[in-house]
Amino acid sequence: AAAFSALAILFGLLIGIIADRFGALRFCLLGLAVSGFGGMMGLADLNGALLLWSRLIEGLGFLAVSVSAPVLVATASASAQIRITMGIWSCYMPAGASLCILLAPPLLERDGWRGLWWLVLILLAVSFVAVAMQRRHFSGVSTRRHEGMADIRLALYQPVPWLLTLAFAAYALQFFAVVIWLPTFLQEQRALSPGIIALLSALVIAVNVPGNLAGGALLYHHVNRGHLISAASLIMGLAGLGIFSEDVPDALRYACCLVLTGVGGMIPVAVLSSSIVLAPTPQQIGTLQGLYLQGSNFGQFAGIPLIAGVVAASGQWQSAFAVTASASAVAIVLGLLVARSGK
Repeated sequence: AAAFSALAILFGLLIGIIADRFGALRFCLLGLAVSGFGGMMGLADLNGALLLWSRLIEGLGFLAVSVSAPVLVATASASAQIRITMGIWSCYMPAGASLCILLAPPLLERDGWRGLWWLVLILLAVSFVAVAMQRRHFSGVSTRRHEGMADIRLALYQPVPWLLTLAFAAYALQFFAVVIWLPTFLQEQRALSPGIIALLSALVIAVNVPGNLAGGALLYHHVNRGHLISAASLIMGLAGLGIFSEDVPDALRYACCLVLTGVGGMIPVAVLSSSIVLAPTPQQIGTLQGLYLQGSNFGQFAGIPLIAGVVAASGQWQSAFAVTASASAVAIVLGLLVARSGK
C-alpha cells in the first residue's frame, strides 16, 4: 500500500510535468494502459514474487491518470461549470476506496484476491475505451505547444500552489489518521466482526464524496477557497478532539469520524480545482496536479508512522490528537494565507 504513496512523493511533480509535455489525452490513456499491464502482470504471477513490482507499475499508471484527467475534465467543461465538474472529479479517490472496501470481502471469499484483480482490470478496460471514445471533447487540450521550463516556471514560481500543497498534506494527515485508526480500534478495542468493521470503515471514507460535491458547489457560488480550507480544517480539528477522547461515547466518536472525513472532503476540491485558476494555460495544469498529489501523499506517508510513534510512546490512542490538532492548526493558517492572496 505504501508503494503508491512513495511513488507519488518521489515522482508526483515530475509525472505532472511529463503529462503537460506529452499531452493530457495521450498520457491519460497511457496511464490506464500501464495500470492494466501492471494488473495483468500481478494476475499472471503464481508465486507472488512479482506482485510488488506489478503494484509499482500500477502506481505509475495511477499517477499518470491522476495528473492528466483533470486537464481533460476542465477542457470538456463549460467555463461556468468547471468548479462543479472538478468537484465531481475529486470524488474519485474516496468513491473508489469505499467501493473497494465493500466489494473486497465477498470477492475475496468467493474467488480469492484474483477475483478483485479481475474486477479492477475490467474497470480499467472500460475506462480506457470510454476516454478514447470521447476524445472529440478533449480537442482543445492541445491547442498550444508546451514551452518547456518557461511553462514550468510559470506554474511553480507562485506562492499559492505551495501553500495549497502544504494544506493538502495537513488534510491528508488527519484523514488517513482516522481511516487507519478506526479499523484497528474497532478490532483491537471493541472486537467487532470483520464485516462490520469493513462497513463502518467504508462509510467513513464514502462520506468524503458528498463533502467533495459540497465543496464544488460552494466554489461555484464563489466562496473563497482559502476560507473554505480554513473552515473545514477547523471543523476537522474539533472532530478530532471527539474522536480521540476516551470520555466520549463510541456512537458520538464514530459520528465525529463521519464529520471529520465528510466536512474535510471540501478541502481536496478546493485544492485540486485551483490548478484551473493558477495555471496560465492548460499546459501547466498537470504540473500543479502533480505537485498537489505529492503533498497529499506526503501527509499520508509521514502522518501514519508519526501517529503510530506518538501512540506507542504514550500507550494511549488519545495522544494522537496532538498530531491531528497540529495539522488542523497548520491548515487553518495556510487557508487564511491563500484567502489573502485572492486566488
